[in-house]
Order: sequence, then C-alpha cells, then structure tokens
Amino acid sequence: MILVPQEKIDAYTARGWWGQRTLIDYFRDNVAAHPARMAVVDAPNRSDFTDGAPHRLTYAELDAEVRRCCMALLGTGLRRDDIVVVQLPNCIEQFVLYLACATLGIVVSPVPIQYREHELDHVLRHTQARAVVTCARIGHHQHAQMFAQLFAKLQPRHAALRQVLAFGDALPPGVIALAPLMAAHTDTAALAQHLQQHPVSANDVFTICWTSGTEAQPKGVPRSHNEWLIVAPAIIEGAQLAPGCRLLNPFPLVNMAGFSTNFAAWLVLGATVVQHHPFKLDVFLRQIREEQIDYTVAAPAILNQLLQNEHLLEGIDFTRLARIGSGSAPLSEWMVRGFHERHGVQLVNYFGSNEGASLTGGPVDIPDAAMRARFFPRAGVPGFDWSISTARKIKTRLVDLATGADIDQAGCPGELRFSGPTIFSGYFNAPEQSARAFDEQGYYCSGDMFEIGGARSEFYRHVGRSKDIVIRGGMNISSEEIENLIIGHPKVLEAAVVGYPDDILGERVCACVATVAGATLTLDELISFLRIEKRIAAYKLPERLHLVDALPRNPVGKVLKRVLREQVSAIPLTPKS
Repeated sequence: MILVPQEKIDAYTARGWWGQRTLIDYFRDNVAAHPARMAVVDAPNRSDFTDGAPHRLTYAELDAEVRRCCMALLGTGLRRDDIVVVQLPNCIEQFVLYLACATLGIVVSPVPIQYREHELDHVLRHTQARAVVTCARIGHHQHAQMFAQLFAKLQPRHAALRQVLAFGDALPPGVIALAPLMAAHTDTAALAQHLQQHPVSANDVFTICWTSGTEAQPKGVPRSHNEWLIVAPAIIEGAQLAPGCRLLNPFPLVNMAGFSTNFAAWLVLGATVVQHHPFKLDVFLRQIREEQIDYTVAAPAILNQLLQNEHLLEGIDFTRLARIGSGSAPLSEWMVRGFHERHGVQLVNYFGSNEGASLTGGPVDIPDAAMRARFFPRAGVPGFDWSISTARKIKTRLVDLATGADIDQAGCPGELRFSGPTIFSGYFNAPEQSARAFDEQGYYCSGDMFEIGGARSEFYRHVGRSKDIVIRGGMNISSEEIENLIIGHPKVLEAAVVGYPDDILGERVCACVATVAGATLTLDELISFLRIEKRIAAYKLPERLHLVDALPRNPVGKVLKRVLREQVSAIPLTPKS
C-alpha cells in the first residue's frame, strides 16, 4: 500500500533523503552483525499486567520468532496491504508482531490500551481492518473478551473484519490463539519464496497511528518505512546515541513518541529496548539501575518529581545515563538546569506530532540548559545551520492566523507550519480533513503557536495551541505561557491553564494544579508568586485555582483540557476580584 504521491517520492529520493531500504532491511543487518546482542527485554513486572513471565530475546531469537509469526499470519489468510488493528501493552510480542507485519507488507494500526468499544468501533470501521491482534488481558481488563464481543457486533455491518487473534491464556471462544500457531511453524523456508513474490518497498505504508483526539475525533496518520526512517536521526543525533545502546521505553508503542525512538532509532542503532509498562516510578528507576540504561524519556512532571526528591536518584549511573528526552508538555528552566548542574545530565527537549512535525532542542545546538527548556532551533529557515540533519531537510514558516502573512519578527505569535520528508501526505481515508491540514503552499498546519526568539532570532518558542488560549476581555492569553511560569513554583508538580466563562469578560483564567506530595497551595500564594517573582501582567493572573491529584491525560500523555474545563465550569466558585 503506497499512499505517498509519486512526485513526492521522486523528489525526496533524488535528494537522497528517502531510499530503497526498509525497516526490515535494518533488522536483518542487525541479526547478521550481532545475533547474540539482546534486542528486546520485557518489563520485570510483566505478569502483573498480562499473561506470561518476563522474557528476553537476542536479535537471532527475535528473528526466529518474527519468521514464525510471519508464517502464522499468512496461515490465517492475511496478506500484503491488509490492515491489522493492534492493542497490546509494552511487551516483546509487539516487536515480534510489528516486524512480522513489516516483513509481509501488512499495515499495523496500533491503538492505545485505554481504547474501549467506542474508540475501537471508529478505528475498525474507518480502516476496514481485516484482523485484530490483542492479548487475553491488560491489567484487569479482559481485552480478548472485549474484542470477541465487538467482533460479533460488527460482523453484520463490517464484513472486512475476519478474525481476532490474541496472545495469552484462557482465550474466549472465537478468538484465535496466536502463540500456538507460531509454535507450529518450525519450518519457515517457504517464507523466502512468498517474499520474493510479494516484495515490500520502502514507500509502503507500515503504520496507521492515531492523533490524540484531545479536541476532536482521532484521525489516522499513515507512515511508510521511509517516513519512519527519516525521523530517526532527530532522536539519535539530538541525544547523541551510540550504536548498540540500551534504551528504556516507558511510552506506548502506538505513536510518534514511541515509534521514533524505540522502533525506528532502535533498528538504525542495532540497540536494545527494555520495555516498561504501566508507568510505575519504582519499577522505572529499578530498570534504569539494573538494565544499564543509556537513554530514556520521561514526562516533565516525572522529571520534576525526581529532582524534587533526590533520594530517588541514588544508585543511578549518570555517567551512562547522560541524556534524557522529554516533551509533550513545557519543561521548566530549573529542572533542565538542575539535572545538568547536579547530575551532569543533558535533557533533550522534543516537539513533535504523528503528522511528522518535529523540532529537537539538544545540547549541541542549545548548550545553555535554561534556554533549552524554552527554545527550539528555528529549523528549516535560511541562514541558520543546526547539528540535527533532519533540521536541514525540512522547511518551516510562522504564520499570522489573522492575516495569513509570514512572521519574521521576534515576539509575534503565529502558527508553525512544516513541509519536507518527515511530513505525512494526508489522513487515512479522510480527504476533507487532509485538505484542511495543509495551506496553499503545501505546508502542514501544525495547530501549534510559536514565536521567534533569541539574540539572532535563531529560535522558536512554543506558546501554546492555536485554540489553547484564554480570551479575557479581548486579550489573548497563552495557556502554555502561564503554565510554564506556574510550574516554577516549588509546590507545583504539574499545571494546566484553562478558561472559564464570564458574563462580563467572556473568559477568566483558572489554574489547574497538582501539588508535590504533602504541599498545600492557595490562590493568593500562586498570584503572589506570579506577580512578584515572575512579574507577569495583571490580566494574565489566574482568578481561580482548581487543585487536582493529577492532571487528566489521554493514552499518550497529553492533558485533556476539555475535561478540566468541564470540571472548572461545574464548580460554583466566586472569581477573585
């Protein structure tokens, strides 16, 4: 299945940005070069969230499992260009299945484990998937049973869906056990003949991932082998990762954040991936210590917590774990600086989306730790050169949404737009949404607001989503700007800013805050901090404080602001005058 226009393929191939090698070619290189190297490792608490004991596979062992899985999938009737919806926790089986599908040209559509019937019905109908692969249980939820019931419900109106395959024990009737099918295929010699007859190209779609759905119904984003391989350097070069390194993966393998690091970069580096699921801080830290981890990623709130509780970091070899990636939410200056000054760790600040919009703030391009928390390289703009090779292959423009004009002056917020080999070509089976996603010059409209900064106007600074603003008395207030400041308060673990209705001003500002353990925070304290220490304009000050145990997030970690708005609107609080 090739969905990228041929002229785009020709242009990027001629520039040497896309090639002929697939993800599987990289995998086979690793198998040949270092068969005994560990490829993938289960989380030590695997039996807590799914069936089976924790397991480890070398590249040679993983290759054997992949070949058996290929034969099993072919045995069920699946073929090149079929779409398979996958709902699995972070485990070894993900790598076996994804690599098998990539080998055969079967398109993987991974979905978060939190998806239930409502979301799954949308994905299955939209993709016309031929099969589902899941496991008996994830945590306490019986996923195989859920899909068996959904399969029966969908069959009358969704004839494309043929079967539900699953890993695990005690599967319900109608669900095909995948592990026994794989075990039965000890002779995979016929696989080579099949692949010769049905070759897969680097421009074939490998995945259809789903947008977060934070503000709207999820959209499917197809990405080919080439489109995944082109984003790997942003991870490898940004974090200065070496071949054969050991990666700890706490992010779900369902979107850009997980796949770019722990699949695409993993294959290019011939690395080892240590799986983590679900996120448990004690297990996460234990894996860092015991598995000799060279690189991992963590949400800003987790990094804040670790730096505020130094005893949690005891015993970690920071001469090895010298880089940690973060993103998806604002990084605070004190946290980025603190990890560097106290532990010698450089945090890499990532901005990205499933659609392929990507910026990397690494220590080479932004040596100052505090600046790296606030800025990204102004990639894709003539006159600036950056160490990340991907930044030299894309183009970006900052656009005033009111006038449509390009912005080239500092301090003027606009929507950041991208073009280049990392950017997708359109949403799956959604021509109208695809048309709205690109402007008249063919740039992808990210929906993210940035402004130009730096002494030479060399940086971009993220100031929020185009719709993530509070309009108070006609004044636009960037929620993310206020969030960045609030996070600097010593009592604040994480924060989100939303607007709530007001009859006079239209909207007022509410700060939704989760405090550090044992701390109490009042609105007066927060206002004093913002007014006196941060010296922000009075109209930006929060007029309500909504305390929560934790910010609500979607399956890939983005804050669900619509939920916060509903919570705030339902609370009969008197605005502070």
